Amino acid sequence: MNLATRLPFSPFARLPSSPRTPAYKFKITSSQVRITTEPACSAPAACGRRELVILTAIAAAPARAEEEVQVEEEKVKNADTTITDRVFLDIAMCPTTFRPERSSAAAAEEERAALVCAEAEPLGRIVIGVYGKQVPRTVANFRAMCTGAAGATYEGSLIHKVFPGQYLMAGKQGRKEKGEVPSPTNLERNLETVEPGAFRLRHVKPGTVSLCLSENDDEDEYKLSPDYRNVEFLITTGPGPCPQLDNKNIVFGTVLEGMDVVTAIAAVPTYRPAERIRQLNDFAEFLGDERAQNARNLWNRPIKSLLISSCGELKVAKPSLAPNLP
Repeated sequence: MNLATRLPFSPFARLPSSPRTPAYKFKITSSQVRITTEPACSAPAACGRRELVILTAIAAAPARAEEEVQVEEEKVKNADTTITDRVFLDIAMCPTTFRPERSSAAAAEEERAALVCAEAEPLGRIVIGVYGKQVPRTVANFRAMCTGAAGATYEGSLIHKVFPGQYLMAGKQGRKEKGEVPSPTNLERNLETVEPGAFRLRHVKPGTVSLCLSENDDEDEYKLSPDYRNVEFLITTGPGPCPQLDNKNIVFGTVLEGMDVVTAIAAVPTYRPAERIRQLNDFAEFLGDERAQNARNLWNRPIKSLLISSCGELKVAKPSLAPNLP
């Protein structure tokens, strides 16, 4: 039997054509951009006006972008980068990565009173000049953390993250025996974190010091506390700028001395997971596994622990202007 006689339709019959939707074609030349449609426009005058609006918007885009750049540069020029105070951070390096061992309650109390790394070798001193007139509250809180007036201090804490070629991070809040900063109890709330004027300065050169906002990685148990005060900071290591940090973190100072120490810190190897591990971690985070975030806390952590062995304030006889904007 012929196969065609057994089918409900002829295999050789043409299917009805579907209605065509107007197709858009882009004809781009060196002098203009035209958008035409098929079928032709029924109102040529209206189409002409529409093309004119499109061409005008395209022509005005570069000028608008240049104007925005000029506005941003004007904001930076209007920022007051007077160095009102100087603080220092003494950095030491431990021979191995710090890993607190689980122990009894009595041993834990002894660990809290001891240094994170007793065999740390001095690496050098970083002297930071701060802009007390530009962001006074941010600077006051940072100074209080360096001197201990905040009820807590950076002394004895670790530089817990290093992003090669970008920046380092320190001041994460947590338990002292883990090399973290105890929660400060004597700091005023920093309202500059919601003031647009506090974000004028940018991360354009190595040695820029800023308060971590977008990059902050404090645990939620601390962030959700009504008494939480953010004291985590970062220092750009160079060699290039870090535009991804601009308008998201508050620049409040610059490194005056010890850029060689910053460079040495940036050269310390860090833990970088393989791509396969990153993919598995992303999947675990998608499933809501809390262990995914715990694993991420080890990423970009220096292989050799970097300790802030001491910190404090240096007395300045007369405030001076920084030679270059950060």
